[in-house]
Amino acid sequence: MPALKTYDLFLSHAWFYSKGYSRFFELMNEQPNFKYRNYSVPEHDPVIDPNTKAGKVKLIQLLDNQIKPVNCFLVMAGMYAAHKDWIQIEVEIANNYNKPIIGLVPWGQVNTPVYIQEIADEMIGWNSASMVDAIRRHSL
Repeated sequence: MPALKTYDLFLSHAWFYSKGYSRFFELMNEQPNFKYRNYSVPEHDPVIDPNTKAGKVKLIQLLDNQIKPVNCFLVMAGMYAAHKDWIQIEVEIANNYNKPIIGLVPWGQVNTPVYIQEIADEMIGWNSASMVDAIRRHSL
């Protein structure tokens, strides 16, 4: 069998909602014949204060460095109004690098942000087979 492609992924998420973040990667680990590298980070460096101008600039630079090399950008499309600004920044970085964007609709979620629907190459439900299939189809 030929070597499997390793997909470099960035999963945008609100740090407060790390359960969904962790569960996504648990599901990816359970998938047969699927290899990936996680370029996203579940929590930021506590030394960086994103509420200061310098901290925000530094965090954006770090996010840019994480998103630039990935094959696919995924965003949890829940209604995270309190984290909308940072998720939009991540989406804009991905868009600037022409990264395929996949919106993940959380289990049981009906509404998703319009800005994610409009920019996503595809919106998919919380189903591991659908997630892997979309990653394979859209990845660079």
